[in-house]
Amino acid sequence: MRFNFELTESNVDPSRQSLTPKEEVQWVPLNSHPLFTSLDDGDAAAQAPRNLLAWDGSSRLYYWDSRKHCLHRISIRLGEPEPTSVLASTPSKVLLADVQIDFVVNKISINRNGSALVLAGLDGLCVMYLYGRTSDKDKAIVCRTVSVGSQIYFNESNLIRALQVAWHPYSDTHIGILSSDSVFRIFNLSSDLLQPEQEFYLQPVEPGRSRRAASICPADFSFGGDHLWDRFSVFVLFGDGSVYILCPIVPFGSVHKWESILEIYSDAHTFGLKSANQTAVSNSNLAISWLEATFPEFNNEAMDGENLLALKARPYALFDASLCLQGPLQKVHHRGEAHTAVRGVECEGHAVSFLYNVVSKDSILVTAWSGGQLQIDALADEIQPVWTIGSPPRLHVDSHDHILALAMICELTSSEIPVVKLDQPIDHTVWLSHPPPLLRLAIVDLALPRKTESGSNIMMFVDPLMPERIYSVHNGGVDSILLHFLPFTSQSSGKEETVRTPSVHPVLSTCQTDNSSPLCGFEALSDSFGYSWIMGVTSMQECFVLEMKTWNLLLPIHVDMEKKSPISEELKEEDTPDIISKELLSGPKVVLVPQASPNLRSVAADSIEGRSTLHQYFKLFHENYVEYAHKVFFELKHHGPQLKRIVDVQHARLREAQEKLLKVEEKQSGLEERINHAIQVHNLLEKRLERLRNLPGAHKKPLSRAEREFKSELDHFTGVELDALQNSIDTLKARLRRHTQSSKANVLNQPRQLSGKNYVQDIQMSQLKSSLAKLSLVNSENSKKVKLVESALKSRESSR
Repeated sequence: MRFNFELTESNVDPSRQSLTPKEEVQWVPLNSHPLFTSLDDGDAAAQAPRNLLAWDGSSRLYYWDSRKHCLHRISIRLGEPEPTSVLASTPSKVLLADVQIDFVVNKISINRNGSALVLAGLDGLCVMYLYGRTSDKDKAIVCRTVSVGSQIYFNESNLIRALQVAWHPYSDTHIGILSSDSVFRIFNLSSDLLQPEQEFYLQPVEPGRSRRAASICPADFSFGGDHLWDRFSVFVLFGDGSVYILCPIVPFGSVHKWESILEIYSDAHTFGLKSANQTAVSNSNLAISWLEATFPEFNNEAMDGENLLALKARPYALFDASLCLQGPLQKVHHRGEAHTAVRGVECEGHAVSFLYNVVSKDSILVTAWSGGQLQIDALADEIQPVWTIGSPPRLHVDSHDHILALAMICELTSSEIPVVKLDQPIDHTVWLSHPPPLLRLAIVDLALPRKTESGSNIMMFVDPLMPERIYSVHNGGVDSILLHFLPFTSQSSGKEETVRTPSVHPVLSTCQTDNSSPLCGFEALSDSFGYSWIMGVTSMQECFVLEMKTWNLLLPIHVDMEKKSPISEELKEEDTPDIISKELLSGPKVVLVPQASPNLRSVAADSIEGRSTLHQYFKLFHENYVEYAHKVFFELKHHGPQLKRIVDVQHARLREAQEKLLKVEEKQSGLEERINHAIQVHNLLEKRLERLRNLPGAHKKPLSRAEREFKSELDHFTGVELDALQNSIDTLKARLRRHTQSSKANVLNQPRQLSGKNYVQDIQMSQLKSSLAKLSLVNSENSKKVKLVESALKSRESSR
């Protein structure tokens, strides 16, 4: 069922009307849109992979025009008027940047709420805010456009390139950038566009240990999905195919679901603190303290988790620990194989792109190689956060000691990674700082021609409706890879024949002979009714839309046909009462009639042979039909009272149901009155709660456990140590006064003392005075610090 609402000038608020001039909008098929029917030669094919299409997930499609340097916004309708059609509005809205875009755009990406879009290229990076102002020139919309990290990446004095740019999945204002200097940075567009909020300097190998340049050159990265600690993880791919993990990383102010955070918080208490290994206990304690500081709602014991839907991350970093670079991730080995890197002999060239995908409980990692192969792995264990103790991060704080930015060096873990084999039981001890191993699912060869030494450029996308399907866009077209087996999601019976390899289906072939990129845009679309499409734009500005079938491609459910259902066996064993016997329902018995003699017609009826034959037929008729009629009469006469009893029982149940309905109708009025009374009481309680909230001090929150401990230490310091220090000062003053008086008396009584002794006494006096002055200074400073801490605590309590 679909609903179409028409808005007229009478029922639309004038303040919410669009600033763009009204134009007559027509709806045409998306592949026939005038924007994509240009007859010119288009732009030149680029060597670098490009994706100039972006979809906001609902009804707006964005396309970057490389020739006119503008952005087109197209409104689309999915599944209208037919379920398999895609319509687009014409003419499209033109969005212009308020600054000149002087670089070639290779990729555009939109954030979650559709308010901003990233324009990324090899020589520049900008963010365009899509809600702009109308320009009188060409009826276009001028949008505010800002440059991000221009002093770091695109400065003439350095050669740092931005390799990958992506929006964070849990924030609308944070973007992650992986650069060629092996640094991963997170920028907060709402606070600072030039300096990053977080910087992580990646050290994949120890100094002097690297033998290959690809092992220290990053290639791609991906944020984790909504699964345990994956949501706080960043996966980094290097040129040699090795994958590393950074966990935990959370943007300041990002929003996360309460259930998700509570799940990993409970997991750390259950499997970490209760472990017999001290390393696991220590690591889980660090994770718990990080969660409690990042999400302070866990410290509030009076807070009810059922009333919370989401939590906001606070800026926090461990004081004396930096994140550890977990990896490289090793694959699960068979018996007898050597402990080698993740990359195998099946893959050729170097790693070019990386994709993270989560399907139910499975975390899937797909690595694309320049030789045209896709390496598909799954995490065989859960990700755990790991810190390096003794490596303090660099923090940038304000006057109130609030963290504004942080930077840290991420080195490899010092713990030895155990070799995991398939035919050996896996050690399920968690929180031991071991990175999770990889379970190799498949190596998919796309059979791409390799024309140049650089190899093929491959981009990968996940189907938004069916996460088991992955699209690969390359020089030869588009392929669809469907995963039939997943370690934790698939229902396998333990037989080897149930493990199916991924199936590869060519979706589009461009017959490209050189290494140029024939497609400049690709996007996967889906609606809420289960229909899926893919669309793309070629370098000649031609558009194609293909409907993708999903219903027959889902993971099969294995059913053992040989095993009998226990429910059916129970039903067979039960003796169901029959009103009429099965013998009567099957009809009279069939009795074979003896074959008539050939001279039967010539036998006379009053003869002996005729009479015997007639007697025989009468006997058969009596046995077959008369006895069966007697049985039917007896059964009906015998079951008559039983049928009457059944009918009476049904009538009694009907009368009982009618009586219950009458009682419910009688109680309906009383229930309505009680409901109305409850609603009135609820309204009164809400008003009373609002009045209580307006009272002074109602917003104060109780101190956390760490704050209470710190306050108790301050109280102990104020009540005990300061008093003892003050008593020591008073005692020293009294001793100094007595010593001064005694020295004066000795001087009067002994005027002829030696000058050497007076000199020694003067030195002692000066030392004592300096010590007293220093002690007084320390006392005053300590008093000031205590007063500052007490005032900060009071202000914090009042603010809560």
